[in-house]
Amino acid sequence: MLRVLTLLSAAVLALAACEPAGPQLGPDGKPLPQLYRITSRDAEVIPQRVLESVNSLRAARGTAPLALNDQLTAAAAAHSQDMARQNRPWHWGSDGSSMIDRARRAGYMGQVLGENISETYETEIETLSAWMALPDTRDVILNPAARQMGMAWYQEPTGKIWWTMLTGN
Repeated sequence: MLRVLTLLSAAVLALAACEPAGPQLGPDGKPLPQLYRITSRDAEVIPQRVLESVNSLRAARGTAPLALNDQLTAAAAAHSQDMARQNRPWHWGSDGSSMIDRARRAGYMGQVLGENISETYETEIETLSAWMALPDTRDVILNPAARQMGMAWYQEPTGKIWWTMLTGN
């Protein structure tokens, strides 16, 4: 009987050691961000997931939905990679190009209306939420003149993600 109790106690202790200790906290007392690794399966659904979220936000404002546009997405992808090479989130390409220049290079012939960018470890939905929290980036998403959207990212080996969204009509 003593042997069974000893084994049972050892098993309970072993299982207790496996229990997560909770999220790691940063110096500000908030949980540290978790690494979001974009898999090939995620890559297939991210653009549609963002589009559906954007269109839900637009519908709540009575604004027409957006459609994904391949050329805007290509321009967004090029800018995400370029921001990573420059290691800074900004709206100018390393060659001095603007969002309009990049969209034209990608073959987009419509009017480019806005660009949102982000350097983060957050998911696309967390990034969209952060954009909605600021008036200037929220205006890009909710612009009633917009009819098309491009959404792309570049993820570094470290896990850092460079997000770019373009809107146009």
